[in-house]
Amino acid sequence: MSIASITGIALSGINAQTNRLAAVADNIANADTPDYRRQTVSLASTSDPAGVETTVTSGPEGVDLATEMLELTEAELGYKANAAMFEAGADLWDVLATIKRD
Repeated sequence: MSIASITGIALSGINAQTNRLAAVADNIANADTPDYRRQTVSLASTSDPAGVETTVTSGPEGVDLATEMLELTEAELGYKANAAMFEAGADLWDVLATIKRD
């Protein structure tokens, strides 16, 4: 696995969590809208290129704010984990650049 792959996978994960956050925001904003169908985001791994793929679907009517807060927390943790992985990849690039200069 290359460093570019690591950062690409991390970026894919960041985008996936951003999609989850957008769905949660829509659900919370429309919690009191009659006949609103809750949006859910499914995550799936991809192999070429490696990363995460998201699919947004409409679920049952009604929004439970406790469920949305749980989704929000999960998305936040996923985002932070992917951001840390991206930073680690960027740090590896810096180390390689330093080695090449010396």
